[in-house]
Order: sequence, then C-alpha cells, then structure tokens
Amino acid sequence: MSIKLGLALPQTKQFTIGRDVPAVARSAEETGYESLWVFERVLFPEPMTEGFAGIPGLPWPEHYRSVADPLVTLALAASATRRARLGTSVLVAPLHIPFQLARALASLDRASGGRVVLGTGTGWSHDEYAASSVAPFERRGAVLDELLDVCAAVWGPDPVSYEGELTTIAPSEVGPKPARPIPVYLAAFSPRASRRVVDRADGWMPVAMGAEQLAEGWRRLQDLAAERGRERPLDVCVRVNAYYSAAPYEGDDRKPFQGSVDQLVEDLVAHARIEGITEFLIDFQATVRDAQELTDVAAEFYAAARAAGV
Repeated sequence: MSIKLGLALPQTKQFTIGRDVPAVARSAEETGYESLWVFERVLFPEPMTEGFAGIPGLPWPEHYRSVADPLVTLALAASATRRARLGTSVLVAPLHIPFQLARALASLDRASGGRVVLGTGTGWSHDEYAASSVAPFERRGAVLDELLDVCAAVWGPDPVSYEGELTTIAPSEVGPKPARPIPVYLAAFSPRASRRVVDRADGWMPVAMGAEQLAEGWRRLQDLAAERGRERPLDVCVRVNAYYSAAPYEGDDRKPFQGSVDQLVEDLVAHARIEGITEFLIDFQATVRDAQELTDVAAEFYAAARAAGV
C-alpha cells in the first residue's frame, strides 16, 4: 500500500474534546490510519460579513461555529497514540506569533517522538485577521515566509539568531529541539503560493474537488518544479472534506466525496489513480453526529478503501 490514509480528529461543536479526541485517535491508529490531522478556525462571524473561503454569499459551514484549538487537539492525540503522524491541515500562519509557534511545534514533536507535520498557509478570512493576526491581511504572504524562516532557525542548531519584520531573536539557546526535521506542507492557490511550495516545502496540500482538477493542479506544480530546478520529490497530501450519508446519494448532482462509504471510496479510487499522490486525509466532521459515528464510519471507510486497492 503506497498511499497513506489519514483521519481528521474531532474538533467541532458536536464533540466533547477531552474525551473524544483521545478515543478517536487511539481507534484510528488501531484501525490502520497512518496520520491524524487538525484544522484551524478561530471564530464564526454572526452575522456573516464575508463568504466562506472568500466566495461572496457562500455560507460558512455550520460545524465551524466552534472549533477546538489545533495544537491542544494534537497534544491530546499524541498522548493517546504511538505511531500515527500528527499533522495540521492547515494552520493559518498569520494568526500565530512565529517564534512561539515554532517552539510549540518543536515541543510537540519532541514529546511525540518525532511525529509532527506542519501544514500551513495564509488563510482567507478578513474577520479572523482583524481579531487575531500579527499583521494586516495584505502582508499575509510575507508573514508566512517569516514563519518558515523562524521555524528553520528555531529548529536548527544553537545559538539561534534571526532578525525579520516581526521577529528578532538575539543569539540564544532555544529548546527543546524537534526529534527530527519537521516536514512542512503548504497549501497553494496562486502562482506566488505555488512558487513557495516548490522552493520551500516538503509537500503540497491541496483540497480534493474532483480528480480532473487535482490532476491538472499537480501537473502545473510539477512543471513549475522542473522550471525552477527542484530535484527533491514533493509529497502530495490531499485533504478530503467528506460529506458522508448512511444511504447512497441518489441525485445526478452528486459532488466528489458526497454520499455513502461506497461512493466516497469510489471517488477516492479515482483520485488515487493520479501518479504522485502520497497521502489522503479524510475529514468526516461535517456530517457525523458524534464520536461513535465518526469512529465507525472511519473504520468502515478504511477497510473499504484498502479492499479497493488504495
């Protein structure tokens, strides 16, 4: 099995975080999932002041009304597991002070025995920026670049020193260090962001919105990597926002990853045919009622996916 499967942890409002995160994490690892993932939302505008993902008029998903802190969630999962990698998909970089985030990730990686994966990006919500960002929305790309620089410095050998727009580190010992180099995955939805993936990241983290669209995006990124002389291969970890239902979706307007487990696996197989995909992370939170249903659906999906050759 060359393609890894990961599961999004329970962070949204229907879950009891302290009880459900360790239980789901432990069960997922026992089932065979090779990674566990968290996402980040810090608020839910009410009334809505901008469309979801910056699309005018598009409502925010209801399960975004309360989302547990991603690093707290990963710490709970780390304590309940031994092997599964612990990833962020994604942290919104400008909502974090770079030095503090770098130290937190290093501590989590050390505590978990070298299992952290940093997936990060610039975000899209002006309301989140207004509430908690370290710089204006217009500076989001520069903040992400500085975060990557600060992480490289803090995770590297002592003495650590750095001087940037937001961060100044006098020559210092900074610990603990990560247990091993923490992989960095980046989301990319623009030419500039794609160049950042090619030049700076270990992996690319797209969202599955159809096999043809994913394949085209991956071809463009590979072409850019060749153009810019990248020799090291890129991991490709695809986020799947699954809209599960117990019964098959019967309409002709079914979207990718909408419907029963069999339909979800059918879509997964189509996406997995794209050469170069290394991992899928599946997020069932939008439509499951509670942790028990999440655990059951995740186990059924994993077994069906592996039986289908993924």
